[in-house]
Amino acid sequence: MDGHDFSVLVARELDRLAREVEAYDSEADLWVVRGAQQNAPGTLALHICGFLQHFIGAALGPTGYVRDRPAEFADRVSRAELLEGIARCREVVTEVLDGLGAEAMEAEYPGEAPARMVGIRTGPFLVHLVWHMGWHLGHIYYHRLAAEVG
Repeated sequence: MDGHDFSVLVARELDRLAREVEAYDSEADLWVVRGAQQNAPGTLALHICGFLQHFIGAALGPTGYVRDRPAEFADRVSRAELLEGIARCREVVTEVLDGLGAEAMEAEYPGEAPARMVGIRTGPFLVHLVWHMGWHLGHIYYHRLAAEVG
């Protein structure tokens, strides 16, 4: 397995994220916290792009991206800016992933991994990141459905 496999998955999920952002009737609803969810969909979109550009772009590629995690949870931007950020993230992250060969996937993840994952190989760490994206995409999907019903 090489990075291209993950590039395909990440691109698919970022395309899905963009479709979810576009599907909201009201741009304002992107910033509404609903029910037991602690983060608005716009916040989750910023967070997804932030962690992908940090853990993939900066750690596995030469992007120089500097993460501002607090801003991921505090910033409020327009729908157009969210979509531009998702497109930029997709471009950068898929390019980095496409450049990873099998040897890089088997090597220890070179970035700063969460404490419980120190020493993990890059391939399994990327599985974790794809899972994390999907988890947040589920939050966004159900938030949007609740907005349509409620």
